[in-house]
Amino acid sequence: MCYGYEPSRRSLLAAGLGLGAAALAAASPAAAAATPPHHHHPKRRVPSGQISMQLYTVRDDLAQNYDTTLTYLAEIGYPKVEVALGYFGRTAQQLRTFFDGLGIQASSSHDGISPDDAALDTKIQNALTLGQTYMVVPFLQSDSLDEWKGWAERMNVEARAARSAGLRYGYHNHAHEFTTDLGGGVTPWDVLTRELDPRLVHLEIDIYWAVTGGVGRGARDPIKFAIDVIRRAPQRVLQYHVKDRHLDGDHADLGTGMIDFRRVFDAHQVREYIVENDSPDVTPRRTSEIGYRYLRKLRF
Repeated sequence: MCYGYEPSRRSLLAAGLGLGAAALAAASPAAAAATPPHHHHPKRRVPSGQISMQLYTVRDDLAQNYDTTLTYLAEIGYPKVEVALGYFGRTAQQLRTFFDGLGIQASSSHDGISPDDAALDTKIQNALTLGQTYMVVPFLQSDSLDEWKGWAERMNVEARAARSAGLRYGYHNHAHEFTTDLGGGVTPWDVLTRELDPRLVHLEIDIYWAVTGGVGRGARDPIKFAIDVIRRAPQRVLQYHVKDRHLDGDHADLGTGMIDFRRVFDAHQVREYIVENDSPDVTPRRTSEIGYRYLRKLRF
C-alpha cells in the first residue's frame, strides 16, 4: 500500500535519474532479452499458490462494488489477497465467509501500529479470524531519529504478541526510508534494520520503492541497490510487492516498465508475490489481469 508517499508525475526525472536511469534501462527485460544469456537457462517460476493481490490496487473498484471486485480477482486466478483499507462494512467473520465462498484467502493485511494494547488484540483477533499468515505495517514517515526508534520498539512488542498468536509481523518499505537523513547520514532504514528484532519481524519489500530509493540515492544500478537491500537486511524478506516502474518514475503494469524482476527473483525468492500498481495503467481489472499473467509466465 503506498498512500501518503507518491512521486509527482514525471518528477523523478527532475530529481536526477542520471546514471541510475541508464542502469535501470540496461537492466530492463527488453535489454536483458538482447543480451547473451551467459549459459543461464531460467527454469524456476513463481508458484501459483504464492501469488496475491494488494487490494489497494483495486481500491476504486472496491469503492464501487466490493463483491464484484473480489469476484473478478477470483476469476482471474488469484488465490490470495492482501487486505487493505478496512473491511468495507463487514466484520472479520463476515469477510472470511465471503472470501471462503470465492475460494480466496486473505493471507496478509496492511495495518498501522496500534494505539494501545486493546487495539492490538483486536487487530490480531481479526487477522486470525480471516485466516491470515502475515500482518504488515504499511507506512511510517518522520524526520525524527527518536520517532523511528520508538516505532521500532513498538513494532517489536506487537510482533511478539503476533508471534504468540501464530502470526508473522512485518514492515513494508517505501523510498524515503533509504533517502531521509536523520542526522549524520543515518537513514530510517538503518534504524529499522538495526532495531527491529529479526527473530520477530520480517520485511515485505516493495520492489518499486526499493528501486526508487536507489535512484534517489544516486545508485548507478538501482536494481542492484534493491537486491542489496534484500540481501543485507538482518530481517528475513518473506514477501514482495511486485510493482513495475517506468523510467520517469511513474508506476507501470507488470512487464511494461523497466524493472528486471527476473534478476530480483533469482537473487532471492519469497513466500508471497503480491501484485500492486498504485496507479493502474488502464483499469484496476486490467492491471490485475496483466499482473497475474505476468507472474505465471515469468521464468527466472
